[in-house]
Amino acid sequence: MAKSNFREIFTIFCFGGITYGLVEVVGRGYTHWSMLLTGGLAFLLIHLVNTKLKSNSLLLRCLVGCGIITSLEFIVGCIVNRGLNLNVWDYSAQKFNLLGQICPLFSTIWFLICIPAVYLSYLLKKSLE
Repeated sequence: MAKSNFREIFTIFCFGGITYGLVEVVGRGYTHWSMLLTGGLAFLLIHLVNTKLKSNSLLLRCLVGCGIITSLEFIVGCIVNRGLNLNVWDYSAQKFNLLGQICPLFSTIWFLICIPAVYLSYLLKKSLE
């Protein structure tokens, strides 16, 4: 892996993790270390998809991003919440939830969060060139 490629990946991952952690602290008053890692990975994957699909519509890129975040949330939730019993979040009170880890309401929120994420990804890519 080239030095500049590692720098880009590391920067994108850290930016995503820190930004998501801050959004959670503002939104619900606290976060968990697992959310910093998940947010970093989610933003990195969104960035990579955004780079590959840059000529596609914003709608498509946000749908893919929503799928990425929802999938990661389910996987991490099954490990952190159900496997390790850390109870970081619980959507079991939400309609149509799956094992209390994901639900349509939060998938919609992830879709909306992908709108600024796509643009931030683009701006970070430009600033790192």
